[in-house]
Amino acid sequence: MSNSGFVLLDKIAGETSFKALFPLKRVFSTKRVGHAGTLDLRASGLIIAATGRCTRLLPFVEAKDKCYSFRLHLGYETDTLEWDGDVVAQDEFGIRNSEFGIDDSCCHPGAAGDRIQGFTREALDAVLPQFTGDIEQIPPKYCAVKINGVRASDLMERGRNIELKPRKIHIGELKVIGEGKVTEGCSGKEFATFDLICECSKGTYIRALGRDIGRALETYACVSQIRRHRIGAVTLDKAVRGEDLTRENLLPVDAVLDFPVVRLTDEQVATIRQGNWLPWKEKVEGVGPEGNVFAANMQGEVLSLCHYEPGRIKPKFYLGEDG
Repeated sequence: MSNSGFVLLDKIAGETSFKALFPLKRVFSTKRVGHAGTLDLRASGLIIAATGRCTRLLPFVEAKDKCYSFRLHLGYETDTLEWDGDVVAQDEFGIRNSEFGIDDSCCHPGAAGDRIQGFTREALDAVLPQFTGDIEQIPPKYCAVKINGVRASDLMERGRNIELKPRKIHIGELKVIGEGKVTEGCSGKEFATFDLICECSKGTYIRALGRDIGRALETYACVSQIRRHRIGAVTLDKAVRGEDLTRENLLPVDAVLDFPVVRLTDEQVATIRQGNWLPWKEKVEGVGPEGNVFAANMQGEVLSLCHYEPGRIKPKFYLGEDG
């Protein structure tokens, strides 16, 4: 049985994305594992992992859009932008209190009565359209973005003062799905909480989104309970916890990536395996702008990622077993 394929993991909060891969190494007896799209330590949910030669396909998975749910806490901000971090700013219903020089240039506090309105469901619904479509976002300072080869979070731990540049992201949908929940362990005073769901592009930081929504409401905010529910067309309900992983959870590549599949004869497979292109007269339906197609044998087993153009198919890299 092949050791190469995809595995859908349900990462628990409190473990790193790297540690979530340990069961794959044990079950499939390989060190060649990887994952697409790192989840924060405190976040949970879907990770698409790969083993063997299929790790080369992970950049195509990581580029897919994603769906998260999270809880927004209005009233205070922390250094990590999480609900239990060190408080750096606290709102006192109109009296803004920031010990660490938070930039409030986008905020215009009014009277206490006006500020209370900022904590309502109606006020939140009113600002959310600002965060849909193509927008720019500054990542959290505690993140994996590298500055001169060093992670921003590591520089923060060393006491360095860093500035991160805005990045372009796309948010397809952002909406409230609940309100008024109580969360244990909040390090600041929250005046309202809301549960939201977000459909977004690669590179979106939910913690930064929460921060920016708070500032649009002329207050501070942080988040908790980040959970990833979908990557591309793959959903969390098909994922497995690491402790429950078995070899039966290994999926073929075309179960995760929806590139068109062309079937080849044994002779054509041999040609592709040798790195040579194939003449191809038939039109392949559903090919995207990058021209990616999977080449499979007559039994349907995907053996190679190829590039299709009218008249020929060229191999990119081989995915099958040796021999």
